[in-house]
Order: sequence, then C-alpha cells, then structure tokens
Amino acid sequence: MRRVSKITAAVTTAAALALTATACGSGSSGNSNESSSGKDGEVKVGLVYDIGGRGDQSFNDAAYRGFDKALKEFDIAGEDKEPSDGESDADKEQRLTELARQGFNPVIGVGYAYAGPIEKVAKKFPDTSFAVIDDSSRKGENIANLVFSEEQGSYLVGVAAATLTKTDKVGFLGGVNTPLIQKFEAGFEQGVKDTNKDVKVTTQYISQPPDMKGFSSPADGKKVAAGMLDQGIDVIYPAAGASGGGAFEAIAAEGKMGIGVDSDQYQQKSLEKVKDVIITSMTKNVEGAVYEFIKSVVDGKPQTGVKTHDLSDDGVGYSKSNPAFAGNAELLKKLEAVKKDIIDGKIEVKSTVS
Repeated sequence: MRRVSKITAAVTTAAALALTATACGSGSSGNSNESSSGKDGEVKVGLVYDIGGRGDQSFNDAAYRGFDKALKEFDIAGEDKEPSDGESDADKEQRLTELARQGFNPVIGVGYAYAGPIEKVAKKFPDTSFAVIDDSSRKGENIANLVFSEEQGSYLVGVAAATLTKTDKVGFLGGVNTPLIQKFEAGFEQGVKDTNKDVKVTTQYISQPPDMKGFSSPADGKKVAAGMLDQGIDVIYPAAGASGGGAFEAIAAEGKMGIGVDSDQYQQKSLEKVKDVIITSMTKNVEGAVYEFIKSVVDGKPQTGVKTHDLSDDGVGYSKSNPAFAGNAELLKKLEAVKKDIIDGKIEVKSTVS
C-alpha cells in the first residue's frame, strides 16, 4: 500500500537557502549518481511506517501527526509510505532508497525495524538527513536516533494500576516480545510492585519474534485480554500497537479498566465506543520528536546522534483526559510526586525485565 500526503508551496527564503545547503552535496562522497537534492531547493519529507501502518491508533499515528503538523506549519511537501506484510530488510532498504533518490530530505523510519536499513541507505546518501525512531545503535553523521524512556512513563501507569485495582491482579499485554516492549513491561511491573507488593502482575505476549503479527492483530489482542480478565485481572496495560484496540473491546465488555499506550487513546475517535474504560494512557511524544526533527532540517541544523526523550522533557508521561481519572486528586498528587522523584533521580526505573 502507498499513502500520500502532500502540501506544496514555497518555503521562506531563509529556510530554503538553509535546506539547499543541507540537501545538496558536493558529490565528494563518490555517490554523485545517488542525488538527494529536491528541485530548486524544495524541502520534501519522507516518512515510512512500522508494522501496523497508519491507523494503528498508537505509535504510527503519533508519528503521522508530527509529520502532518510540520508539513502544514512549514508549508512543505511530504509523502508517507506503508509497510508490506512480512516484508524483509531489503524491502525497507528499497523504500528508503526510493524516497532519497526522489529528493526527499529528511527521511524518517518509524520503528527500530528500520535501524539496519537506514544505516545502509544513509551511507549512500550522505547529504540526506535520516532519523530512526526507537533505536539508538546506528551511527552516521546524517542519522538521528530518536528514542524514549518508555520505562519511566510505564512506571507511572503501573503506580496508577496498583492504586486502582480492586482485585490486586493487573496485567501487561505485549504485542511482540522484543527488547523495546520489555522496557514497557519492566517499568510497569516496577511501578506496580513499588506501590503495592501484594498486587500480582501477569504478563502475556501475543507473538514472539520473528512473528510480528502481535502489533497488528486486534482479534488476538481481544482474545489474550479476555483470557486475562477470566483470571480476575481488572486492569490491563496493552503495549501492542493496533492489537490494543481489540484488547480494549474485551475490557469494555467486562467493565474493567485499561491503560492506553503511546498516544492519549481516550481521545482517539476510533476508540470512542470503549474510551470510558481507558483510565489513562502512557504517552510517548513521538509526534513531538518527529516534528522537532523535521524542524531541525528546515532550520538548516539537522539533529544527529542519539536524542533521548524522557519525563524531564515530557517525552513520556501519562494522560488525564478521562474525567474519572482527572478527578482523582489523591492519585494525581501521588503520580506527580513519583514523577518528580524519577526526574530527580530518587527513583531509578529499570529498563529490562528481571
């Protein structure tokens, strides 16, 4: 599938000049046949999605919002592309290469699966700025690694879960058992246990690598969540991409509590029918990270290296859109105190599962 979003117009003279310098190389790299400059200094943003694609009600949609905001604010062009089911790294490389050859600059890969392909393609297009979200391992003078302290935000919603459970049983529902999703799991479990050691945390994953369907199967999300509810679990935290929507359906059917992930899922129109059970969400400011990266290129000073977003810069956090949650003054006071302790270093949150 291919999805196109395009807003074209002239950029301000200063921004255009800055980006011409950034996007147009001298050819000294020996890759003069791999041109990465847009026509007449035009700024064009390429965005490629992770598993689940746009419409996942979570991670990819957040990236799209940052992309769309930048296109509109800076009056520039952009194109976003969907992944294919079961695609290989070679497929990702081809998609990235196609964008770079067409003059898209910057090019952003949503998700750690793009780390290897971006590192390879970035070497061929040294005058194009690349960013990969959720991976910090790739090096390159033209690569920005946009990462988040998911464990910190997950710790906070773990505190909320341990406070609100009535059965002393809560659950973590992971999409695919990867190191990234284990960061969510680790923080959540620590937050629960630090709040009330008597609360039992049950963890289940929909799939194991290399099977990545756990991020894109609402039916499986619903099935796994239903099984958790049958065990007496009354608060479930799904970190499962599009599969989370199915989990919330199961939770709503039983009148229990769910915790959203990545975006404020209480606010999402696609989850309108089940939003009342979404007590809060662990927010991850992918939107802001994508927007700021694009802005850095527009300003002629592209971000490079590892850029970590955490509680201190609101890169992660928790939402308060659900009125029932927002009205719980005692819980909010507790969460804000814990948040401060994490920022101040008084609480060190684990990023790996014990």
